[in-house]
Amino acid sequence: MRKDALEKITTDHRDQFDDQTPSEKIWRRISSSLFEPGKVSLWNSVPLWRAAAIMLVGLSAYLFFSKQNSALELKTLTGVGQQDFKDVESFYSAQILEKVALISHEDLFADDSFTQDLQKLEAMYTVLSEEMKKHPSEKVKDAMVLNMIVRIDLLNQQLQRLEETKRKSKSEKPTSI
Repeated sequence: MRKDALEKITTDHRDQFDDQTPSEKIWRRISSSLFEPGKVSLWNSVPLWRAAAIMLVGLSAYLFFSKQNSALELKTLTGVGQQDFKDVESFYSAQILEKVALISHEDLFADDSFTQDLQKLEAMYTVLSEEMKKHPSEKVKDAMVLNMIVRIDLLNQQLQRLEETKRKSKSEKPTSI
């Protein structure tokens, strides 16, 4: 209802609203703020768009060539590098099996923390080998080699404990004359 009353007043007194025009000074201020000849909007700047286009082309080239390099790295990992890794893996695996055989003859797997540590390392190695099948990379290779080295070190520590135990038991035995 109020809106209708305002419209009625506006239409009834239209000629009274249109009889005055703004001064020339006001029109100059309005037109100068709208169309400043020396001031160009940042978004309408040609050098800005040129720079953006150059950056886009540069970024695209970088991404393209880095993807090519990663593809070459993957080929290397699956090619010649894979054979070297298999050689290293077979060497360390043989070392691990040999040390496990020495320890198992002595029945020293009774040490629960040793057994748990060895089982955890073997489980981690299994996970790493699955990851190597899915996504081969140098990081996974390095982690697998490190895992085997840690297992060998753990087995060596256990063998040293075995030797110490043997020495102690020999020195404690009474010798008969």
